[in-house]
Amino acid sequence: METKKEEVTPLKGILCLKSRQDMKRIEETEDCFILDFNPFDSFDVKNLSFAGDHEGDKDLAIIHESGQVACRDFPHPRHLCLNFPFESTPNATHCHLCYCCICDKPAPCAQWMSSHCSASADSMEWRTMD
Repeated sequence: METKKEEVTPLKGILCLKSRQDMKRIEETEDCFILDFNPFDSFDVKNLSFAGDHEGDKDLAIIHESGQVACRDFPHPRHLCLNFPFESTPNATHCHLCYCCICDKPAPCAQWMSSHCSASADSMEWRTMD
């Protein structure tokens, strides 16, 4: 009596990916893997890290940004400027769309350097000025 040999599939490990950074490389080499994240979720580009000398990931390039940002593309009070963040740049610095939140005039106003450049919605001292 002849016995039939069953074909056995060799056991292979199944990878579990925690982030999308290796997904493309793993897709090319593995038949099966588990995603421990939702690949359809959007991600925040600001959280990506880039090398200062631009020798980072050559596969990623931001070539377009859609929509406008209110505190960058439209007139805005100096303390809300995205081009020159209030907490990390000198307060007297301003972009062409900044305005003085005390005078409600384009920055720099007549009293910009004396005190108005440091005014913000949170500071109470400007309310007693002028």
